[in-house]
Amino acid sequence: MPMNSPAVIMLATLAIAGCDRHVAPADLVLRNGHVVTMDSTTPTGQAIAISSDTIVAVGSDSAIQRYVGPNTKVIDLAGHLAIPGFNESHGHFTALGQTLTELRLMGVPSWQQIATMVGDAAKTAKPGAWIQGSGWHQEKWNVSPGRVVEGFQTNDLINQAAPNNPVVLTHASGHALIANAAALRLAGISSSTPNPPGGRIIKDASGQPTGVLVDGALSLMRAALAKSLAARSPEEARADFTNEIHLATQNALANGVTTFQDMGESFATIDVIKKMVDAGDMPLRLYILVSGNEARPDDVDSLTAHRIIDDGNGHLTVRAIGEITADGALGSRSAWMLQPYDDDPKNTGLNVTPMSRIKEIAEIGIAHGFQVSVHAIGDRANKETLDTFQSVFQEHHVKSDTLRWRITPAQHLNPADIPRFAQMGVVASMQGIHACSDAPYVLPRLGMQRAQEGAYVWQSLWKTGAVVTNGTDVPVEDISPIASFNCSVTRDMVGTDSAFFPAQKLSREQALQTYTTNGAYVEFHDRQTGSLKPGKWADITVLSRNIMTVPDDSILGTNVLYTIVGGKVVYSAAQK
Repeated sequence: MPMNSPAVIMLATLAIAGCDRHVAPADLVLRNGHVVTMDSTTPTGQAIAISSDTIVAVGSDSAIQRYVGPNTKVIDLAGHLAIPGFNESHGHFTALGQTLTELRLMGVPSWQQIATMVGDAAKTAKPGAWIQGSGWHQEKWNVSPGRVVEGFQTNDLINQAAPNNPVVLTHASGHALIANAAALRLAGISSSTPNPPGGRIIKDASGQPTGVLVDGALSLMRAALAKSLAARSPEEARADFTNEIHLATQNALANGVTTFQDMGESFATIDVIKKMVDAGDMPLRLYILVSGNEARPDDVDSLTAHRIIDDGNGHLTVRAIGEITADGALGSRSAWMLQPYDDDPKNTGLNVTPMSRIKEIAEIGIAHGFQVSVHAIGDRANKETLDTFQSVFQEHHVKSDTLRWRITPAQHLNPADIPRFAQMGVVASMQGIHACSDAPYVLPRLGMQRAQEGAYVWQSLWKTGAVVTNGTDVPVEDISPIASFNCSVTRDMVGTDSAFFPAQKLSREQALQTYTTNGAYVEFHDRQTGSLKPGKWADITVLSRNIMTVPDDSILGTNVLYTIVGGKVVYSAAQK
């Protein structure tokens, strides 16, 4: 055929344009990047071709060029890193949305400054309106808060700051709060109020409540708050809830999160979110756990009616029960320990939900095809939970690793229990960021030996073959996969130049696996997402720095450039 014939010219033109007659043009192509796939068959590449919501090819720029047609959207990544979308495997979705409408107290360096923020809010609040906030942590303040009872500040300053408004400020752990006198009155809490099961009302030497409520006692205040919120009109309540969901969604996407595993919602909340998903108003993928409070032997029909698999083309799945609270938190000294706290020798923490109730929920999960997730921080809480799981597995003769049950956050383990996670097929659903932010008070609470042997032992768990996932427990921490990834690989303690037991660091490949393939595994989506492999959903995060290679001290400066869910760009830093 003559080289100047029309046929040759047409073929050459098609090749240059990248329009191969043997492949369908892609809808979206990402090119000129550094792609880390988490797929062993094609570990890296430069470009990705996407059709509809699915990855069709990963390879070099030249190999992917043939998928570019006249209507293909092409994004030049300019050498930036593209990875599987971050999977937040432990967060609280509606709580995140709510906190984004409240006083943000995380990082505020003193109780006095928090009281000033409350006072400023009271100046614009209507008399009687509730003032809420979250994120304070008494161990992280740089000056004394004044009067202290059982390790906590008292409500004196916020009583003065907002005498005419009920004030409720939730601890960063979510396992304690402090309320002012106005809020205590509305909740009916006085010197004569006894500690509820699984909780404590902190009182001073004269028997007066200091405003601090721990674990099971939080329900007393939440009931009063719920009563107040019930006075809203249905339209007001719906508008507030929708706004909170939108705020949470955008916050997650802006941080590169493509899947959010929500640790427990009511049937009513799930119903509302399902309507949003069905209406196409949910760009984020949600894996929602049914609150353990809803798992009742006398109403399993409601539970099974809410079992949802991949509604809205994979944007909503409900097939788990959790987060069932076995104990409290280390910061509030309510984590359930085998031995007393070093800095509180008479205290071994709290068993918040009786283990008999946890076993009852586990039995319901086994019978009706629901994954079970238990919150256990202290070494005794973890041991008791593993014992309970083992008992249920043996009684029902199940192959436990098919269930993918999880313990979260598995923070403090007795050395004898570390290998049991892998042996039993129980996922350690951990949060890397906690080790760095909590480290300053771990040693005072536990002492050197317990901390070294069992505190945040990611590498020890990994070496036994356990599946370890990652997340932030947002809103306990900011929903920043970059910050949690950084802590997973550096263990740098906040505010210091030293690492917290560096032998427990993860490699960067391990850390990325906890946030991608392992996250997909624990939610039963490892065939659909978690790696950038042809045939999987096109859930992709593009970062400004290559977190796999930059120096340790450069990881935290990384920004999210694009978040892509199902082949759609749902966040762009250039358009925010």
